[in-house]
Amino acid sequence: MDLVYNVLVVLHLIGWAIVLGGTLVNLRTPKIATGVLHGILTALVTGILMVGLASSGVAGHEPNNTKVAVKLVVAAVVAVLVFLGSRKPSRVTTGYLGAIAGLTALNVAIAVLWR
Repeated sequence: MDLVYNVLVVLHLIGWAIVLGGTLVNLRTPKIATGVLHGILTALVTGILMVGLASSGVAGHEPNNTKVAVKLVVAAVVAVLVFLGSRKPSRVTTGYLGAIAGLTALNVAIAVLWR
């Protein structure tokens, strides 16, 4: 099961990379790329699966539930912003994309720096 957990970690990181990269690429012409929506959904689903595997004791280590909750809230806000921006492209501005990119970077920083 450790292999499955590690594959989920890789997919989770790829999902966040797609969100950050797709957002930064479109800063000049503010729009939400289709891949960004897929990236955030990948990151959310794989994150939930990783926490489930780790909490059950099957793979990984016991998760810090406070850290997981904070990361989930940030990811949910990013998901809502991406979803709303893809539904109504007229609301997407450079600041809107900056918020998505900033929250994505915050989520990565929480994952790495919070021990």
